[in-house]
Amino acid sequence: MNLDRVLVIAPHPDDDILGVGGFLKKLSNSDSEIMVLTVSGHLPPLYKKEDFNITLKEAQRAHEIVGVTNSEYWKIPATKIGDLPISEFNGKFDRLIKDFMPSVVLSPYPDRHIDHRLVFDAVMVATRPVGAGNNIKLLAAYETLSETHWNAPHIESNFVPNWVVDITHTIEDKKEGLACFESQITPFPGPRSIEAVDALAKFRGTQAGFAYGEGLQIIRMTS
Repeated sequence: MNLDRVLVIAPHPDDDILGVGGFLKKLSNSDSEIMVLTVSGHLPPLYKKEDFNITLKEAQRAHEIVGVTNSEYWKIPATKIGDLPISEFNGKFDRLIKDFMPSVVLSPYPDRHIDHRLVFDAVMVATRPVGAGNNIKLLAAYETLSETHWNAPHIESNFVPNWVVDITHTIEDKKEGLACFESQITPFPGPRSIEAVDALAKFRGTQAGFAYGEGLQIIRMTS
């Protein structure tokens, strides 16, 4: 599998670490070139500007831990993504794909959070196998603990992983990265607690025959 240029798209700070933090560290230990895009942030009107600055610093520290050196942050207010014209929002992703030319794109799953759904839709448009999208050999969606598992069974789409990445040797890096988000993580049994993340990784790993894993749902893969 060609993992030379990997684009990970996070609707908010911490989504990428929750979903594929262990995979990011694994990729950074190889020769992969990684880029993480954080689409929206904790900005007015729902949050204060200082909230954005706090989560930005938390994300930057987390990226250092998992080895991500190429990060981009769009200053779109969280939960207000839908206020942008669709053509404008989709166009931003289209330009990103053309500029970075990824071979792998990891997207959030379209779950309970409206921002995740809107970002997923835009990613699906931008990664069509035409033009720059022809370079993409693997498109997959990751799960975000506290959102992905709150879809209504059989009424909405449900996350069913068909690819599990072995993160046995990087689970501690994932948890250390997540711990940077002091403003976001919650005590156990909160769904964003370190213990919950550890439990999910252990469950996904044992589903595939190893200690810790991260589940993804492959959307398109070519060779």
